[in-house]
Amino acid sequence: MRAVLIKDEKGPAESLYIGEAPKPDPKSTEVLVKVKAFGLNRMDISQREGKYPPPPGSSTILGVEFSGVVSEVGSEVTDWKIGDEVLGLAGGGAYAEYITVASTHVIRKPDYLTWIEAASIPEVFLTAFQALVVIGGIKPNDNVLVHAGASGVGVAAIQLARIYKAKTVTATTSTKDKIDWLLGLPNGATHAANYKTEDFAAVGANVVIDSVGQSHWNQNIDALAVDGRMTMLAMMSGSVVKEANLAPILYKRLHIEGSTLRSRSQEYQVDLISRFAREALNKITGQNGDGPVKTYIHKVYPWTQIQEAHKEMEANKIDLLFSSGKIIAEIV
Repeated sequence: MRAVLIKDEKGPAESLYIGEAPKPDPKSTEVLVKVKAFGLNRMDISQREGKYPPPPGSSTILGVEFSGVVSEVGSEVTDWKIGDEVLGLAGGGAYAEYITVASTHVIRKPDYLTWIEAASIPEVFLTAFQALVVIGGIKPNDNVLVHAGASGVGVAAIQLARIYKAKTVTATTSTKDKIDWLLGLPNGATHAANYKTEDFAAVGANVVIDSVGQSHWNQNIDALAVDGRMTMLAMMSGSVVKEANLAPILYKRLHIEGSTLRSRSQEYQVDLISRFAREALNKITGQNGDGPVKTYIHKVYPWTQIQEAHKEMEANKIDLLFSSGKIIAEIV
């Protein structure tokens, strides 16, 4: 099969090329999917550079989210058949014509989603759902604070918070254009702040979703309400806080938890994917759809232009944390 490979196993965007790789065979509990489209994520760049190896047992080919058609099923698989249209999450291997994945890690693609839209959902929305619902434990009438609000994960978390009946959803970002965009979205943020010029510490948040880390730490602690919950997804501004007051963590009974997705156990991912499919997937449509939650696409590249797609993401024209919409590659 054809796949996106890396010259010398690691390197810059120019090291990516489409070459031949062995077509994987599904194990007894796996399905083989013919990939139609796959999403790009910042972790792909880190892996390409040799800084973020895939989990043990996963394909060394880049890519963790995809949409496609089941072309073969393992001997113990009963939930899927050849021809089923799916979207899915994997430890690696999505930048290829075919991918094998546990049968529990694919979800039936709704007819109203295109292949492009479906491929944009797994990583971003599962990350947001995990942070907000599973770890953050959002409840009706909670006040929610989402940092990097114009990111893929941020936009997903904002919209999910609205359908889980948050009282307010405050988003932070860096420009007026992004603030206006977030406030103008259907089921977008109810409030927004420019973190460079405004203080968001008075929010009184029951749930905080933070991807920024060091620079936001002290204001996050101040912003959290009694019994508040904060999920940390990344540390883009750094990991070391030079001065911090620990007392509010104690007297406000704060719950602070770090979260990853790719390195989680298969059992954990199965439960997460199943719950997401039951509670949220049928509410997500494309940007022009009529669902209460929408997935936004920044740009679609043919996979023959994978170098250009990676360069665009690297240049921060599009970024998982600081811009809106997904980059998707389509297999042609």
